[in-house]
Amino acid sequence: MERYESLGLVGEGSYGTVLKCRHRDSGRLVAIKKFVDSDDDKTVKKIALREIKLLRQLRHDNLVNLLEVWKRRRRWYLVFEFVERTLLDDLEQNPNGLDLNTSRQYLYQILRAAAFCHQQHVIHRDIKPENILISQGGVVKLCDFGFARTMTSSSEGGVYTDYVATRWYRAPELLVGDTKYGKPVDVWAVGCLLIEMLTGQPLFPGDSDLDQIYHIVRCFGRHTYKHLSDQNMQNLLF
Repeated sequence: MERYESLGLVGEGSYGTVLKCRHRDSGRLVAIKKFVDSDDDKTVKKIALREIKLLRQLRHDNLVNLLEVWKRRRRWYLVFEFVERTLLDDLEQNPNGLDLNTSRQYLYQILRAAAFCHQQHVIHRDIKPENILISQGGVVKLCDFGFARTMTSSSEGGVYTDYVATRWYRAPELLVGDTKYGKPVDVWAVGCLLIEMLTGQPLFPGDSDLDQIYHIVRCFGRHTYKHLSDQNMQNLLF
């Protein structure tokens, strides 16, 4: 960190903090994600190593660029290009939604990012406004690959953990505990984002998993027979 001057906190969460920093020699602005102590926390270590691995192999105009990685005193530090704001910032400044042209421009770039990941057999699993970075020039960058993973094959389904994605953007198969899912979970999240961009309001703002399912069923009708018969779904309903 000696090579960087901290300019303030950008964000923080359960797994660490993000700082806006300036490289002392070049003057370049960067965002540095500092994970909490990862050696004693297997979850934090897994998330950090997963993000490092995937972002080293994924390079695209609409994905955040990982510049540097190091570990010091049991903590991982990830250095990213600095991007000025997030889609969440735009939505908070525009409570009635973004204009149609801006929404279309953002959507196109989000879809490019998701399509590229899917072509590489990677599912992001946590697409939401906070994870959509937007530059001053309107370039969109998908970020935060801590919950992303490589699919076990090029087919649509694999057996994965079910607890992924922020609830409001979580696909029905994730809500009922299905562990055989694939790329459509990202497509669902992007669809939720589109409506939120156009209206300024989240499409399915559930305050629990059961309430989330209620919102979805009210809009689209009953779940598939497979999901209705799933044990986790029965546990939620009964």
